[in-house]
Amino acid sequence: MSAVRPLRPERQAQKQARGAAARLSGRRAEVLAALWLMAKGYRILGFRLATPLGEIDLLAQRRGVLAVVEVKSRTSLEAALEAVTYEQRSRLRRAGAHIAANRAGLRDAVVRLDLIALAPGRRPRHLLNAWPNTGNDGQ
Repeated sequence: MSAVRPLRPERQAQKQARGAAARLSGRRAEVLAALWLMAKGYRILGFRLATPLGEIDLLAQRRGVLAVVEVKSRTSLEAALEAVTYEQRSRLRRAGAHIAANRAGLRDAVVRLDLIALAPGRRPRHLLNAWPNTGNDGQ
C-alpha cells in the first residue's frame, strides 16, 4: 500500500482557489434562485439552513406549501436532477419535515422538494416537486 503524499504548495493553492470560486458561484446561484422565487410569489424563509439532518439551500413558502429548494448550476435540467443523489433527497425531505414540525406557523404546511436549475445564458428552471415522495424516492 502506498503512502499518500501531501500536495505541493502551488497545487494546494490552486485547489483552495477552485473551492473558493465554487462557493462564490453557489452563493450567487442561491441568490438568483431566491429572487426568482420571490418574483413568483414565494416568501423566502431561509438561505443555507443548517438542521440536525442536513443543509437546505433555500426554504420558501407559498399558499400552505413549504418548499425545500435545492439549487444546482448545471448545463441542463437533466444534469441538475441527476446531481442530487437519493441520500441527499432523503436528507432534504427529513430536514424539511423537521423544520415544519418545529415551527409553529409551518406545522400544517405540505413539505415539497423543489429544484431550481441554473444554466449559463438561460432563465432559471423551477421544477416543482422535483422528487415526489413515492415511498422509494425514485429508486
